[in-house]
Amino acid sequence: MGGSKELIPNPQRGLTVATKRDHWSRLCILNILLYLMRAKRAEISTEDSNPLSLILNMPELTQSVVTLIDEFAKLPGIGRKSAERLTYHVLRMHRNEAMALAEAIRAVKENVRYCRKCYNLAEEEECTICRDLQRNQDLLCVVEQPRDLIALEQAGVYRGLYHVLLGRIAPLDGIGPEQLTLDALVARVRQGGFKEVILATNPTVEGDGTALHISNLLGDLPVRLTRLARGITPGSVIEFANKEILADAITGRQDF
Repeated sequence: MGGSKELIPNPQRGLTVATKRDHWSRLCILNILLYLMRAKRAEISTEDSNPLSLILNMPELTQSVVTLIDEFAKLPGIGRKSAERLTYHVLRMHRNEAMALAEAIRAVKENVRYCRKCYNLAEEEECTICRDLQRNQDLLCVVEQPRDLIALEQAGVYRGLYHVLLGRIAPLDGIGPEQLTLDALVARVRQGGFKEVILATNPTVEGDGTALHISNLLGDLPVRLTRLARGITPGSVIEFANKEILADAITGRQDF
């Protein structure tokens, strides 16, 4: 064909640099296409085609391994491939390490409960915070979950008591006030002793709605209700802050 290069050049004719480059480019493309066809045939994606996936997808897997993969896959944020990797890691662990992991899971389920006062995680009737008489007994901080309590404790500033709601009011998710520990909260505040209740729910639609509901429940009690401050974080730039953050910063401005 006139002017076109041959896919397989004649060995008896000299090859120019351009012809050699064109030949190797086509050869590479053919190899890539063959690899993709094989990957498709094996029903694996290019990003997951690693020896671990191939091993764990073999039909010779024992029922115990399959069960462990299924249980790992039920964890939040863990997909099927991650569950397979975790299972393979457990199989490679020393027996003592694997048994220690299993014992830690068993101990958590058997020993951890909710504190009878604040509903924080505890291994006795009351958590360590409620038993600590050195903490400020006049302050009560209301949070949604135990993990929120832990985050505030790690800040190292607050030294009062807590009350964990174990959720937030979310009508779209079928979660109402009766499913939270609001009755216990109102009873604690009515008993007296608290001068301030800090509403530390998350700054979301559901969190703000929950805080508003709590303020209505405690509105007739002689206690000060406060909300966590919002606004621009230290080190940030006003130019890049969104309008919600700027609005909160202006509304909650402080004396300098």
